[in-house]
Amino acid sequence: MRTDHKAPTPRVPGARIAIIAARYYTDVVDAMIEGARAAIAEAGGEAHVIEVPGAFETPAAIAHLADRYDGFVALGCVVRGETTHYDYVCGESARGLMDLSIRDKVAIGYGILTVETLAQAEVRADRARGDKGGEAARACLTIVALARALRA
Repeated sequence: MRTDHKAPTPRVPGARIAIIAARYYTDVVDAMIEGARAAIAEAGGEAHVIEVPGAFETPAAIAHLADRYDGFVALGCVVRGETTHYDYVCGESARGLMDLSIRDKVAIGYGILTVETLAQAEVRADRARGDKGGEAARACLTIVALARALRA
């Protein structure tokens, strides 16, 4: 059974957050960007959208930008197809993001949808039904707030 809840949005005034948007499924990702931008604005942060071709490229983009932003929101969508390509893209993009998060202490909100159908992605991306972009942004902002508190 699923329990729907929205995590609180921490206040992080002036935080610079890069939204790394994998453009493969444009409509889905556009909806997620909208949710991420709203959460970042609510937190008092500043959002910058940086586009990459697909989910596989998100860790590399973040690695190149890690010293320029307070945190990152990785957004994208991978829909299962007829080959094992799905497994590689999902697993390696998640591993790359987790490696950056732990090894380099980078605040990353994970918003790469891994779904069976495009319809599933549309529900999860929609702000009224799933808001996974906003959810990923709030996760990132929570880690940014934690890092700030630890430095204080």
